[in-house]
This record gives sequence, structure tokens and C-alpha cells, in this order.
Amino acid sequence: MKRRNIDRCRNLRKQQTEAEKKLWSIVRNRQIGGIKFRRQFSIGRYIVDFYCPAYLVGIEADGDQHCEDKVSKSDEIRTK
Repeated sequence: MKRRNIDRCRNLRKQQTEAEKKLWSIVRNRQIGGIKFRRQFSIGRYIVDFYCPAYLVGIEADGDQHCEDKVSKSDEIRTK
């Protein structure tokens, strides 16, 4: 992983949205069936909010910031 991505992931962990905080309190410490999740995980050039390596599943916990026009359009492009 590139140094820039490592720093970005760390920064995002420190600035979690309320949605991310709530979801992390549920999935951290293997509370769901012993399954491990990672926060702000880099996959290529993207960073997902949560990642489960055992099942190769990434989760995005979209908060209010994704309702803004600029963010909404970039989300739409990434989703395609």
C-alpha cells in the first residue's frame, strides 16, 4: 500500500462520521459471529469504510455528506 493511502486511511479513522461510529461499535472486536472487520481499508485506489477479509466484503456507511451534489456525483461515478 502506498504511503499516501496509509496516511489517508489513518486520517479517515480519526474523522469518522456518526454512521461509521455506530457501525464500528457493532462490528468491532469480532462481535458478529467472530468475523473480523477493518476500518478505512484501502482496495487499490479506493478506501472502503469497513472491510471483511474473510468474505472479501467492503461496506460503505454513507452519512449526510453524501447528499451534497458534488459528493453525490463522485459516488455515482465510483459505483458504476
